[in-house]
Amino acid sequence: MRKQSEKITALYCRLSRDDEQEGLSGSIKNQQAILEKYAKENGFKNTRVFIDDGWSGVTFTRPAFTEIMELGEQGKISTLIVKDHSRLGRNRLVVGQLLEEEFDRMGIRYIAIMDNIDTAKGISDIVPMQDLFNEWHAKNTSQKVRNVFKSKGMSGVPLTTNPPFGYMKNPENTKEWIVDEPAAKIVRKIFNLCIEGLGPSQIAKRLKAEEIMTPTEYWNSIGRCCSKPPARQFNWSPDTVAGILSKQEYCGDTVNFRYMRKSFKNKKRIERPEDEWIIFTDTHPAIISREDYALVQELREHRRRPNRTGVVSMFSGMLFCEDCGKKLYYCTTNNKKVQAYFVCSSFRKDTGMCSSHYIREKVINELVLESMKRVLWYVQCYETQFAKEQMNILDIRQQKELLTKRRELEKAIRRVSEIDNIIQKLYEDNIIGKVSDERFATLSLSLESEQKTLKESIPKMEEYISTASVKKENLQQFIDKAKRVTRLEELTPEIVHEFIEKIVVSKPTYIDGARHQSIDIYYKGVGIIKFFSAEEMETLYQKHINSKRSKEKTA
Repeated sequence: MRKQSEKITALYCRLSRDDEQEGLSGSIKNQQAILEKYAKENGFKNTRVFIDDGWSGVTFTRPAFTEIMELGEQGKISTLIVKDHSRLGRNRLVVGQLLEEEFDRMGIRYIAIMDNIDTAKGISDIVPMQDLFNEWHAKNTSQKVRNVFKSKGMSGVPLTTNPPFGYMKNPENTKEWIVDEPAAKIVRKIFNLCIEGLGPSQIAKRLKAEEIMTPTEYWNSIGRCCSKPPARQFNWSPDTVAGILSKQEYCGDTVNFRYMRKSFKNKKRIERPEDEWIIFTDTHPAIISREDYALVQELREHRRRPNRTGVVSMFSGMLFCEDCGKKLYYCTTNNKKVQAYFVCSSFRKDTGMCSSHYIREKVINELVLESMKRVLWYVQCYETQFAKEQMNILDIRQQKELLTKRRELEKAIRRVSEIDNIIQKLYEDNIIGKVSDERFATLSLSLESEQKTLKESIPKMEEYISTASVKKENLQQFIDKAKRVTRLEELTPEIVHEFIEKIVVSKPTYIDGARHQSIDIYYKGVGIIKFFSAEEMETLYQKHINSKRSKEKTA
């Protein structure tokens, strides 16, 4: 009897964010008062209050409830009392298992005051129905919240509770984001380090070495307490860096519906496919330019891992074998006489699959630098001529195809509309007897089949025409970027990845004992740029100099 009296009478209170709408009657304070009064009037001793404030009833990983279950397993709980049955939970399967199995196994008497449930007197057949209604309530509430959430997200309002690292809420309008400059400075640094060729792990090490505060440490330092301070200071993780690098919000866009909950019971957050995201552009000040963001996403897509020496080449992930199409691996050694080089990945795995396509990094650097100098000089001095030449390359064959496709598209759209009218006319003629049922069925089936084929071809033609327009936009973007580079003395990871899409390496040939090897450089937006011979380039250069001098004399 003494042991029994020492056991705890657990007075359990729970309130979710949705239950708060019920007002004072459902408050934690009110629940506690009712439970304590009931325990006192009915002679329950050794009472202890357990509170889960802000926890949904569909989850049972609540801190206070988990503590009750742990004490119950130890045989320290005699009675569990709640204000009403829904406080225990709103998942009928789990609640049913607790009442019929777990509480009985642990010797716990369960009482729900308002619903007149007491397991010491037996469980009524109505209780499972109450559990079902409680679950329905949670499901309906969840659906209402989802609808409000969807309406808010479709209006362009950010759905995140807190702005990402680098932003803060505008004190004058909490719906707006403004740049938090100290944090934004770190975000820019992370993006710049990625453009320079560093991966998330290397960036994290660099930030840790420079003792730069993590987002959590920074937020705690300015009073925006989001969690407990980390055990180790400046302990940047690669996942944190990768998360920052992937956020389109830094371009000034609002990205809604990126994540979802599987159901009102399963609260685990899962990422939606990208085509289901809703993006609103230019909703707040940008920290990162769209060009830099796009460049980083491309670099992250073609991740460049450091070799054993920890070195990453600016060309890693950009070199491809002309014969097998696979990437070339970057290799270095500790031998200073042997320079860093690239070799075909297929050849390294199996020498019978391809040839080595061996080429030194130094040679690639010299060839790319020389090519880029020529390209940039030519674009800056002869912009109009360069644009015409590139458009001719794009358009010689494409212009005719584009014109043909546009005519086909217009014709297909007209024909789809005509078929609708013809079928409508046939139907009317069939009704009044001009066309027999058999004839109508044959003609309508043929016309519907033709219309279906046309409707399937229209999106493909529209996509082709759209792609042709994009190519022109890419050419203008390339010209604009080239005009911004004033003087190119050496290559940097930023300049290489801004201008070059890929480099295709041929296998070497030997003529009179001399080794010859060519590469094709694909520039972003324009592809391979065919150049004049050395003599023609010299002529162009002299022509440019003479023109410049002539203008200076006239001035």
